[in-house]
Amino acid sequence: MRIVEPWIKVEKIDGKQIMKRIERACRTCYRSEGKITEDSYKNLIKNCITRGHESVLEHEKVTVRIYDDLGSYKDLTRHRFASFSVESTRYCSYDKDKFGNEIAFMNPIYIEDKEMYELWKDTMQKIEENYVKMKELGATTDMCRELLPHSIAAEYTMTANIREWKHVLSLRANDHVHPSIRQVMIPLLKYFKEQMPEIFDEIEYDEDFNPDYYAKLSIEEF
Repeated sequence: MRIVEPWIKVEKIDGKQIMKRIERACRTCYRSEGKITEDSYKNLIKNCITRGHESVLEHEKVTVRIYDDLGSYKDLTRHRFASFSVESTRYCSYDKDKFGNEIAFMNPIYIEDKEMYELWKDTMQKIEENYVKMKELGATTDMCRELLPHSIAAEYTMTANIREWKHVLSLRANDHVHPSIRQVMIPLLKYFKEQMPEIFDEIEYDEDFNPDYYAKLSIEEF
């Protein structure tokens, strides 16, 4: 049994170039491409968002890879205008060498009470023991996955256009959502705010959520 921490990997992007491409697409509506300057995208995008003309944001997309508990992806896949590829508990047999012959469980660091945490840990240990025992008895991975809880660590890839990311982050970074979601969505929102402030600055997040809980965010070439 391994207890692991969440992370989020974002494809390498240039937020300014994304917004400039959005501007060029938007200006098709008015045939005002001649008004494009180095910084003209700023006011245009802000005006589009203010008027509710956010369809122009759909011209650009961003892909991220997330490592979090299985419960978190169940919340995120409720968003319709995104694509997901999720680690399959039907085909991933955790008693095999490629998984270290053990199950990885996401650390619920937000369970701060020591006794509660130990109860969680003992439960996960028992689940792993029974998973391995069922495999030894000849159970298929399909059968064994019935044991797996929300705490199991899972990797998934999520791609969404900028408009949908704006929508997702406006719903999934506040104090109404599960802590495991906030762990990954708040760092992502903060990064998008840095890269594309004209689009994401207005989105609020749970500023009281402990930064020590944030998932590690890295930028990678996909």
